[in-house]
Amino acid sequence: MQPITGIVITLNEAHNISDCLKSLKRVCDEVIVVDSGSTDETIDIAKRHGATIYNQAYLGDGPQKAFGVVYAKNDWILSLDADERLNDDAINAIQSLRLNDVQIAYSFYRKNHVGNHWIKAAGFYPDAVVRLYNRTTSGYLNKKAHSSVKSPATYHTKTHINHFTYKDLSDWIHRINVLSTRDAWAMKERGKKASSISPIVHSINALIRKLIFKGGVFQGSDGILVAVTTAFHAYMKYAKLNEIYKDNNIKYR
Repeated sequence: MQPITGIVITLNEAHNISDCLKSLKRVCDEVIVVDSGSTDETIDIAKRHGATIYNQAYLGDGPQKAFGVVYAKNDWILSLDADERLNDDAINAIQSLRLNDVQIAYSFYRKNHVGNHWIKAAGFYPDAVVRLYNRTTSGYLNKKAHSSVKSPATYHTKTHINHFTYKDLSDWIHRINVLSTRDAWAMKERGKKASSISPIVHSINALIRKLIFKGGVFQGSDGILVAVTTAFHAYMKYAKLNEIYKDNNIKYR
């Protein structure tokens, strides 16, 4: 196996960062943390785990994840979010890879959790994400929201990352509030215009997609939960986009 650099972006992730770094260190010989101003113990914990810390005000999802890549000593990059951990099957798969083709990036299935509850319904599983790639050919797109790795080719390992997405339902709603604000500003920067009907149209589309096309209506309470929260997220990000245009004094927080 070729040497790998693990990279994590953080902001007040003291409750997550230790387990994330422990899993990365099982396959990486270098770990980098890019922190955007944590006020808790995130940096101290990361240092105790041997991570190299770089401070960078938040640039958006894709640019922030790309920031640490230039400091990596290795060309192979394994990027995790702070609330993600490599499962044993993913660790075994990575350790068995020769990594001799720089054109190939590697994807993993995420197990998305609310607390300790693994939600499989309405497209939450399998949730394939590219996390291992070679920086000479691949990298995160320059998108400020919901970025992903672009690569010439992808190999699907069909192994797993545990993603502790939300601590509980209250945290889920809080995260929708935060992320919908970020999404609204990203849309404005891309030139997306305000529309009074967009919140309604997009939330209904999201609800139908999750309930019908992703099968949520047949998957019990978890399916309904995913559909409703996805629709709520869609509604709020377009409503907030309208709010930004309506009140020019609103600033991104």
